[in-house]
Amino acid sequence: MRKILLALALVLFGFNAMAAEELAGDKIYFFTHNGCPYCEAAEAYISQNMKNSAIEQVSIDKPGGMYLFRKCVQKFKLGREVGTPLFCMGDEYLMGWSDDNQRKLVELSKKFGK
Repeated sequence: MRKILLALALVLFGFNAMAAEELAGDKIYFFTHNGCPYCEAAEAYISQNMKNSAIEQVSIDKPGGMYLFRKCVQKFKLGREVGTPLFCMGDEYLMGWSDDNQRKLVELSKKFGK
């Protein structure tokens, strides 16, 4: 019984810690979704070409990831037409992955040195 109570306390503490987390203005959040081909392409580009960038990848499929994703959606008033990959950084965001967004990410990431 003691182990069950301890496990329950750890789970509740973990959820409370996630709920308290907010978007930091000095980070680049890279929101991904499992199975998203555009997320995979963005991840491959970043791992090959932006290794030293301060980009925090956040899966919306994991606990806490969806919470932060929603915070970004609310911050930029993106409404219901939102998808992944989604990059949130300071006062800027990029949604989707294209050659144009790739160039924009490289340029914007210069403001967020590691």
